[in-house]
Amino acid sequence: MLIARHIRLALTVAIAGTLLPGAGHAAAFQLKEKSAKAQGRAFAGSISASGDASVIADNPAAMRLLGGRVFQADLSGIDYSVRFHGSGADTLGRPLSGGNGGNAGATAAVPALYFHMPLGAQMHLGFSLTAPFGFKTEYDQSWVGRYHGIKTELNAVDFGASFSYDINPYFSLGGSVFTERVEARLNDAVDFGAILASSGVPGFTPGSADGHTRIDATDNALGYTVGALFTPTHDTRIGLAYRSEVNHKVNDVTVKFDVPQVPKTILAAARPGWFVNTTATTELKLPAMWTVSLTQQINGRWAVMADLSRTEWSAFKDIRLDFASAQPTQNLHFGYRDTTFGAIGTEYALSARLTLRAGVAYDQTPVTSRTRDVRVPDTNRRWLSVGATWKASPSLEYSVGYTHLFLDTPKVELTSVTGSSLNGSYDLSSDVIALALSYSF
Repeated sequence: MLIARHIRLALTVAIAGTLLPGAGHAAAFQLKEKSAKAQGRAFAGSISASGDASVIADNPAAMRLLGGRVFQADLSGIDYSVRFHGSGADTLGRPLSGGNGGNAGATAAVPALYFHMPLGAQMHLGFSLTAPFGFKTEYDQSWVGRYHGIKTELNAVDFGASFSYDINPYFSLGGSVFTERVEARLNDAVDFGAILASSGVPGFTPGSADGHTRIDATDNALGYTVGALFTPTHDTRIGLAYRSEVNHKVNDVTVKFDVPQVPKTILAAARPGWFVNTTATTELKLPAMWTVSLTQQINGRWAVMADLSRTEWSAFKDIRLDFASAQPTQNLHFGYRDTTFGAIGTEYALSARLTLRAGVAYDQTPVTSRTRDVRVPDTNRRWLSVGATWKASPSLEYSVGYTHLFLDTPKVELTSVTGSSLNGSYDLSSDVIALALSYSF
């Protein structure tokens, strides 16, 4: 009964966690937080280490390392702080009103659930619920950079089914198919005063008539993961996995405009069909990723791990919004570049019940100084992680992982579509703590 209560609690927390907003921890809005064990090694050995059910989603071929039936629940808490320091000017060069936006970051929970069962001696079946992408920045409504963005939120949740086959004791192949639900929201301020002033309408100046836009989109799409696990010796494991790009084609984006009454009347006559509530179509491509992973057992207690992955962020360059109204097509340019993540870590069995972990990593950002914006003011990340597992019984174990990120101080120099400018820098900080329960039966 105690075990059943643990599992029910884990399910409740993890499912509730899918409703919480994401806070990106890996580069841009990618989330690596799927495992407390891997968190403790900075995700070194993420798809080649034994005893971690997160391989069900990331490298199904490694399910042979799980043994019998396993249920695992992970929950990661991410604290991400985003603070801007700088100033802005309108199109006439006058200082813009508003503060620095407060802490635009978020504290969020990222859940993961896994179940594995063997099918005979050589086949394995697994199911997973993970959140591979998630991000949120939200500034004060009237902050100095409001014309560049107020709120940006993206959450993606995957439900996957995995299968693998052990060809021989040295080599396994596996794959999974997952359905991904993505939800995105963008909120911006619009300087209708600048729009009307540039059109020669008397009585308006930049900043004199602010309005707002809100864009909401949801979609479901399919993706896949394929992987292999090679064990050339009893002490050496090499994992290789590829996660596909997921292309979300959204035909019912909701677009809402909040326009002050006087500009609304003038704009209706000057630009009929513009700045009205409508729908739009768009395409959102979430990137593919390659990972190669190594786990080397040094002796009965000591193991070292390494990971190298490449994320094809260049697929995420532009988001084009084609409106159903007369509103001109809008192009949101991100211009991301492909990135590399590298990690090394270690694991030491202090006793039969307690295992300790540590790891370091370097995570390259897809954002360059020319493409950085207020929505995702990203920078390169250096990871320092520690963790542990306590085996409470032959069937039940608990794990914890902690990561602190060392972040640079990125700068932005931006000009909005209505001519206002924003110049400044960011203070960023992030910490992650992950907890897990694993039950074998």
